[in-house]
Amino acid sequence: MTAEDRRVVVTGLGAVSCLGGNATEYWNGLLAGGMEPREVPLPHLNMRATKMYLTAENDIPAGPSTFGAIRLGAGPRMAIAAAHEALADAGLNREQCRDLPVVMGVEMGNADMHEGRRGNEGAEPGEWTPLTITASAVGAAIGSRAANTSVGNACSAGGYALTIAMDMIRSGEAEQVLVGGGEGVTRVGMGGFDRLGAADPVRCRPFDRDRAGTMFGDGAAMVVVESAGHANRRGARAYAELAGAAWSCDAHHPTAPDPEGRQVVRAMTEALEEAGISPDGIGCVLPHGTGTPLNDVVESRALRQVFGDRTDRLPLLSLKGMIGHTAGAAGAFGCLTAALVLRHGKVPANRPINQDPECRVWLPQEQPVPMDGTAVLVNTYAFGGNNTSFVLSAGGVEF
Repeated sequence: MTAEDRRVVVTGLGAVSCLGGNATEYWNGLLAGGMEPREVPLPHLNMRATKMYLTAENDIPAGPSTFGAIRLGAGPRMAIAAAHEALADAGLNREQCRDLPVVMGVEMGNADMHEGRRGNEGAEPGEWTPLTITASAVGAAIGSRAANTSVGNACSAGGYALTIAMDMIRSGEAEQVLVGGGEGVTRVGMGGFDRLGAADPVRCRPFDRDRAGTMFGDGAAMVVVESAGHANRRGARAYAELAGAAWSCDAHHPTAPDPEGRQVVRAMTEALEEAGISPDGIGCVLPHGTGTPLNDVVESRALRQVFGDRTDRLPLLSLKGMIGHTAGAAGAFGCLTAALVLRHGKVPANRPINQDPECRVWLPQEQPVPMDGTAVLVNTYAFGGNNTSFVLSAGGVEF
């Protein structure tokens, strides 16, 4: 295996989100300031927080309606649509997808169908409706006969899925991998965070002094990653190089992060080291930034440990403030967004906030700012202390 075959690049992007039904509408929606949440159209939401960043009904594909005998909810259907867009963007036809592995970060998956059956909302008695069907449904829809893998590391699942795809390519197990995440509306997910006191009833307000928790968003993001050598040989366009990644685990508490942030610092530091990029080479950070009080403070302090005083002029793009917390798909949305930031050479402005003085980070809020660097760092964290950080770079892309 040559050095070029070990390098991993992003060659295709696809998205369905509250900002629109494709990746172009997604980027334009970020530049326009993101989306406002709205009430979830489900009965009996006896919760304090009843809103989500919802994908418009006309952007949610009607099909495929089933995978074998299993009915597919909105999450898998959006993932399939985003997958088709990413494959077309990468220039891959159905025959080329036959040996294409699928790796997906999915937490709730087919939850709307599962919850409908459990709630007897029109499902046939005894109908089997599993949650973790998305990766297999995507694989079947694109005609893949390769491995279909579902990763469920809570809200860091998309980040873990991406790093697994990297390892598959670097080890020679695959030349290309379709990787991403997709989530639909879930009453259980909303209710769980509401009971934990971790759901904001107003909107997702990361780094705001009045933040009161997170707020979910639905949608799907899919990317095609492949070895740089393979992409070069077939004349593919690359958005960016997936240059480095790292995992760590706090092992501190079932839900709360380690207040010292030692393991999130470790993940960022080791991702930069693997990428061979110094902190000064990072031109933008996509933080995990959930809007929960402790998480945002811990991450802000961790960023200062990694970037020092440069944190005052390093732009952060608070993605969850624009599209909500997309749970298992958050890492995939982070990768897609980082690739678009590098392609367009600018960082969209954040939604205006009343910034918490304990969160000493820079969140440009008036207009997009140019990239001052050649790489983007993305953080994804999760319950159980599951952390991933990864680096996308434009510096090594020459084709």
